[in-house]
Amino acid sequence: MGPACNKDGTGFMKIQLSDHFTTGRLLRYALPSVLMMIFTSVYGVVDGFFVSNFTGKTSFAAVNFIMPFLIVLGAMGFMIGTGGSALVGKLLGEEKKERANSVFSMLIYVSVVCGIVIAIVGMITLRPVAVLLGADETMVPDCVLYGRLVLIGLPALMLQYEFHSFFVTAERPQLGLYVTLIAGVMNMILDAVLVGLLSLGIPGAAVATVISQMFGGFLPLAYFARKNTSLLKLGKPVWDGSALLKALGNGSSEFVSCVSMSVVSMLYNAQLMKYAGEDGVAAYGVLMYVSMIFMAVFIGYGVGTAPIFSFHFGAQHPDELRSVLRKSLGIIAVCSAGMIVGGELLARPLSLMYVGYDEGLMQMTLHAFRIFSFCFIFCGIPIFGSSYFTALNDGATSAAISFLRTVVFQAAAVLLLPLVFGLDGIWYSLIVAELAAGLITVFFWIKKRI
Repeated sequence: MGPACNKDGTGFMKIQLSDHFTTGRLLRYALPSVLMMIFTSVYGVVDGFFVSNFTGKTSFAAVNFIMPFLIVLGAMGFMIGTGGSALVGKLLGEEKKERANSVFSMLIYVSVVCGIVIAIVGMITLRPVAVLLGADETMVPDCVLYGRLVLIGLPALMLQYEFHSFFVTAERPQLGLYVTLIAGVMNMILDAVLVGLLSLGIPGAAVATVISQMFGGFLPLAYFARKNTSLLKLGKPVWDGSALLKALGNGSSEFVSCVSMSVVSMLYNAQLMKYAGEDGVAAYGVLMYVSMIFMAVFIGYGVGTAPIFSFHFGAQHPDELRSVLRKSLGIIAVCSAGMIVGGELLARPLSLMYVGYDEGLMQMTLHAFRIFSFCFIFCGIPIFGSSYFTALNDGATSAAISFLRTVVFQAAAVLLLPLVFGLDGIWYSLIVAELAAGLITVFFWIKKRI
């Protein structure tokens, strides 16, 4: 395994997938992906902040209500990106660079076509879905308006999800970070102008998000389409059905995770409408926006390290695989401890930032936040574990972890605990579900003797 001794063209010392990874090198390689995921989360967080403070809690609740459905529609991009990068990384480890680029190109073109088709279907079905999910008559128009505008950018969003993974596999994580940083800042500025200054409300927030997503999705497309010095280049597509199925199988856990988390979010919204009404949905929206940023750290770390595992798995370097895994578990433990402290310290200022204009809603959100933040102790293990098994091309185990974490544990907890604890049971359910998911992930590691 060769040393990282040259620069990547951005001023950073280039770290190669074939290197031996110390803890410091591992952190440097994964950090751009962590930051990419955090800034991608900024889209929804910033939209939520401006919608809540400039258009009120009804519009804020409407955006939160339809958001899980929009995430479901974009989930295929995350599936193709994570599953495809695992396959491409393995091919690179096997020194099959030409086939790796061929598979990469095919996956990108397939996702563009899928994004267009899914966006059209989503626009047609938005209104009946909003009604089916239980949105009241005051929320439905805002749900449909926001959703249809955001879906214009769905193909770009899917590409952005994919390039998060492929930039890392191409040994260019810093370039991916730069694109995401610019797109995130662009979203903030456009929200401030369109929603804050021009008072365009929900349409302004949606347009800001779409423009930012188009930048984040199409600029990387242009980079990989031209001659570049990375491991990957977008070329003429060659249909490879077996590779597509393998990529989809590898990424099925990420798809299951996105879809099931969104379905469970819909279930949470339904329960909250029952136990606390519109205020409950708004409070839950604040928790979800904040958790998007906190959990983006774990998701980003999984995305950033997955190509390392895939490469060394393909190259048959078991000692390096175990070494990187041990170091990763230590990093996850430290981050988990930091997040619970951060969550407790930030509970009040974040609640005030989003819903400080309504004292009753603010107190409900603050109380929920202080309970909810304890889930950060446990959630890192199943999130990283699912990504790890995807990287090893073990999509079945990865999907099992994601499915159990969301559909089984979270759904069961949110249905059962409120029967005993009332509204607090909904907040407790997140902690119970993440603890159970962490334990099942450890079980799979032990079973497979990792």
